[in-house]
Formats: sequence, structure tokens, C-alpha cells
Amino acid sequence: MEWYVALAVMIGLILTLMGFGVPVAFAFFATNIVSIFLFMGGGLGIRQMVANFGEAVSIYALTPLPLFLIMGSLFFRSGLGDNVFHAVDLCIGQVRARLSYIVVLSGAVFAALSGSSIANTGMMGSAMVPEMLKRGYKPHMSFGPILGAGGLAVIIPPSSLAVLLGSLAQIDVGALLIAGFLPGILLTVMYMALITAQVTIDPEAAPNYDTPVATTAEKFRAIVANVIPMAVIVLMVIGSIITGIASPTESAALGCLGVLGLLLGYRRFSWGVIWKSLDDAMKVSGMTFLIIAASTTFAQALAFSGASNGMIQWFLSFDLPPMSMLFVMIGIILILGMFMDQLSMMLITLPVFIPIANQFGFDLVWFGLLLLLSYEVGFTTPPFGLLLFIMLGVAPPGTTLKTVSLAALPYILCTMLLIVLIAFFPAIALFLPRLL
Repeated sequence: MEWYVALAVMIGLILTLMGFGVPVAFAFFATNIVSIFLFMGGGLGIRQMVANFGEAVSIYALTPLPLFLIMGSLFFRSGLGDNVFHAVDLCIGQVRARLSYIVVLSGAVFAALSGSSIANTGMMGSAMVPEMLKRGYKPHMSFGPILGAGGLAVIIPPSSLAVLLGSLAQIDVGALLIAGFLPGILLTVMYMALITAQVTIDPEAAPNYDTPVATTAEKFRAIVANVIPMAVIVLMVIGSIITGIASPTESAALGCLGVLGLLLGYRRFSWGVIWKSLDDAMKVSGMTFLIIAASTTFAQALAFSGASNGMIQWFLSFDLPPMSMLFVMIGIILILGMFMDQLSMMLITLPVFIPIANQFGFDLVWFGLLLLLSYEVGFTTPPFGLLLFIMLGVAPPGTTLKTVSLAALPYILCTMLLIVLIAFFPAIALFLPRLL
């Protein structure tokens, strides 16, 4: 069987099953079984798939994933996020579009404490959209900043998606986490510049209104009480990785202990919060590990059928320069992001893209970060961007997908601009990892 026929059979079967609503993990398992009998001889391939279960999920690099999930869930379940909102709100003062700025700044803080785009968008959307619309903010000034800030969790460490990508692609997880820090800050600044430009062009998009003016002492107390303790935890997590004091797993455990300490200090500790956070992490981790186990066999079937090597050789036959090939791969992800979730895109693209990146001698940490940013765009691209539907869930009745998508468009363009900047100036991503 020609490699392109094998590839079409495997990818086509996955997409067909997911199109009928079959969960991602089960779609991959079903495709694996069919591929095993087509390309790997049946019985031997089934035994290999069973063996992959234990091998795929016992990778040490995966252990930070559930710990970061617990850390983020504790932060949101306990209500500590509300304290951060309050502190940022006090410090912004009387500026036009202040609520949009609050969303972006708070989103960056939440990203550093949760690692979950879905949780960030859901929390900020439910908390801020009613207030922003009540104050007369136009939809693009209400929905856009929340969708943009929600996606920051993809690259600002600790990012659950970065841990997963690093594990699947065999990239240094610690270096990949750290690589997202400076780009995440840069993207936050770009979002704030975008808000400034939008409100300068159309001041009525975010009407000004009187707010109680906080004294310097009140602002100081709010920062000391609600922001600095969170910042200390972030610095412990990121700093321990940068300095080499702790591995990503150990720093994730340290972050969990830090959040538990905050719960006790703020008297927010309860066994109910602990149980719900563990339950959240267990559900996400269980499905993620199941998908990883399925992806291992999928990659083996791709290799055994000759599809992986055939695809690589086909790409190389065009004799494109490295940067052109890079943007071709990013373009493929951007197109897939319109129809698929991030996990599905990872499982389909990584077995092909990582060998190509190795062929061209790309730095895998730099390449992995570019992939993460490309996957982030997929969170907010119609018609199936996951964050769009979360926003529709908290938006007023009658809000359409078109309205939400148009609000997200300028923030998507900011992310794509950042992709271009990092592609041509790798030091943006690699400066901190090289300090390791």
C-alpha cells in the first residue's frame, strides 16, 4: 500500500469517527485496531498496543501534568482568583477600558497559576462579561480581551499543554515551560497595546465611568495581600526550574504546597475544595493519559505503514528552505485548528512534524513553542474553537458565534504576529532556557 493511501486511511478514519461524536481517545483506539490489522499483522500489533499502555503513561516527564492541574483547580475552586481581580481592579484606577485591562492583567496572573485556558476563560467570562456589558462596553471590548487572555495559559508557565507536548515530542519539558515565559509577557503587552488602539479609534467602545478612587495605602495593601503571595508561588515554580534546584515535577509539587499554604492563610481551606480539585485533575489526567497511550500506537502504526517516512520524504522533495517549511507546518496547524481540538492536532501532527524538524536541525524547544502558539490560535478560530463556545456559554442570550469570533480576531492576529517574531528572532523564546 502506498504511503499516502495508508495516511489517508488512518487520518480519514479518525476524522470520520470524531465527526460522528466519538471521543478523541476512543477514535484513536479504533483507528489503531484497524491499522494494526492492516499494517502490523494483527496479533503482534495488539500485544504491542497493550504493552504501550504502561510504557506511554509511566514517563516521568508527564508527572507535572496532574500536579499543575491540581494547583490551578485549588486556585479557582477556593476563590483566590477573586482576590486577584479585586487587587488589579483597585490598581488600574480611572482609565478608559479599565475592565478590558483588568481582564488581560488578571488573565496573565491566572495563566501563571492555573495552566488551563478553559478554566481562565470560564472564570473571567462569567465574572466580567455581565459587568462589562452593563457598563456599555461593545462586544469586541468585552469578549475579545477574555478570549485573548484565556489563551495565555497555553504558553505562560506552568502550561499543561506544554507538559503534554514536551512529553509526546520528547522535548525537555522544563526548558519548554521556561521558554514560554518571555513570549507570554510580550503577548500580554501586545494585548494591552491592542486595547489602547481600539479605544483610541472608538472611545465609545468602552465608555468611561466614575469608580471609587483607592488611596495609595489601599492599593498597597491589596497588592501585598492578594498579588504578592501568588507571585511568590509563581517565582518558586519557575525559579526552581530555571536555577536547576528542582525538576518540573518537584516544582509542580512545590506549587501545590504553596497554594495549600495560601488556602490555610486565607482561611479558605476545606476538604470539599480539596476533593473537587482532585476530582477535576483526575478526570482531565485520566483522559489525557488514555489519549497518550493511544497516540503511541498511532505513531507506531504510521511508522510501520511507511506513512511517516513517506510524508517526510514528500515534504523534503519540494526542497523548501527551512523557514518556508516551518511556515508550511504552522499553516497546516492553523487550518486544522478551525476543525479540531488541540489534543487531536498534537496527536496527528507531532509524529510527522518532529522528524521533519529534526531533519532541518530546528531547535526543538523553539519549534515546540511555535507549535504551542499555533495550537493556541486554534482555541479561538471558528467554527470549532473551544474557547468560543465557552464564551457563548457565559454570554447573554442571542450572542452569535460570528460576534464572538470577530471579537477574537484582533487577538488571533497578535498571536500570529508573535509567531512570526519568534520564528525570525529565536532568542525571544530561547534566552531563558539557555540559562538552565
